[in-house]
Amino acid sequence: MTLDYSIIVPVYNRPQEIQELLESLVAQTYKNFEVIIVEDGSDSDAKEIVASFQDKLNIQYFFKPNSGAGQSRNYGMERAQGNYFLILDSDVIVPEGYVFEVNKRLSVNFTDAFGGPDAAHSSFTIMQKAIDYSMTAMITTGGIRGNNKSKNKFQPRSFNLGISKKAYKKTQGFSKMEIGEDIDLTFRLWEAGFETQLIAEAYVFHKRRSTLRQFYKQTSNFGYARPFLNKKFPKTAKITYWFPTIFTLLLLIAILAYAVGATFLISCFGVYFCVLFIDCMFKNKDVIVATLSCITTLVQFTGYGLGFLKAQLGLSR
Repeated sequence: MTLDYSIIVPVYNRPQEIQELLESLVAQTYKNFEVIIVEDGSDSDAKEIVASFQDKLNIQYFFKPNSGAGQSRNYGMERAQGNYFLILDSDVIVPEGYVFEVNKRLSVNFTDAFGGPDAAHSSFTIMQKAIDYSMTAMITTGGIRGNNKSKNKFQPRSFNLGISKKAYKKTQGFSKMEIGEDIDLTFRLWEAGFETQLIAEAYVFHKRRSTLRQFYKQTSNFGYARPFLNKKFPKTAKITYWFPTIFTLLLLIAILAYAVGATFLISCFGVYFCVLFIDCMFKNKDVIVATLSCITTLVQFTGYGLGFLKAQLGLSR
């Protein structure tokens, strides 16, 4: 099977990031792809940076009024020439074999959509490495972002997602949801009869947010979106989506109990974070990253948990 790929990248006020992504695309061993950069009404645009790659990549640049990442991806797919679209965030770097691995897997086991995992690059800051651990470790997220290869039905995330032109036309791509639009797309793909898969070898280096405040806001948005997705797709609702909220409430109870001399519950949290520290230390070989991972995991759970609770109670973000 011969597939022509279109790599779609929405950009919003991040010209410094697109440089690294484009450099990594130049280095790809598989060359049969075009690149479409969609500037989503940025104040600080990447036009000059993209222009500097015109002689290195088959690349197009579009500037449009701000409408959000989902609609910008749709804008790019409407103008793409390929028959399979690879959706990437502007804050990723792709290994040189990324497109090759995608093509290799789809040639053997074709699905109309796929997702790939993410990892931390050696050049990332210690905070970015800690955040990456919190977002990808089995002990924190259960491998839902690509580390659990046994999952039968994988939910692709928009930082590293592929979709065929046929599936895009059928579903009309991303909805107008501001958050959770990638999960919404996955559920609509399933409803339309399309299959998804995890391509574990097609990983990207994902910078994510670089401060705890930004990370908290991001995870809060993730949590806030989930109840709306549960309502829209009730068959997909799971009790596990409550876990970060339960974690946050139990932690508050543990702190209050500790204040009056009851130590059992706070000790349980202590054991969990010790195990998390050891696991992160084993994977990253860095005591500072392991220490920070305890903090980033706490931020992740409380951000998601409180965001989820706000949406359940009908409160605004």
